[in-house]
Amino acid sequence: MATYKQIQDYIEGKHGFTVKSCWIAHMKEICGLSVKVSPRRYDENVRQKPCPESKKAAIEEAFQHFGMI
Repeated sequence: MATYKQIQDYIEGKHGFTVKSCWIAHMKEICGLSVKVSPRRYDENVRQKPCPESKKAAIEEAFQHFGMI
């Protein structure tokens, strides 16, 4: 499984923007991949910064590139 840094570097190189690690974690949950709960998360059922719709396709593409899904 790729690291968050590898995913961020791949997306920045291919799409020209940087994604937040919380967006990657949100997409991992959506795709059914295992995610650790951040100690800074106030409520484990509520995301403070969910992944924007416009970034979801790029993150999902990175997951496919790294063979995660």
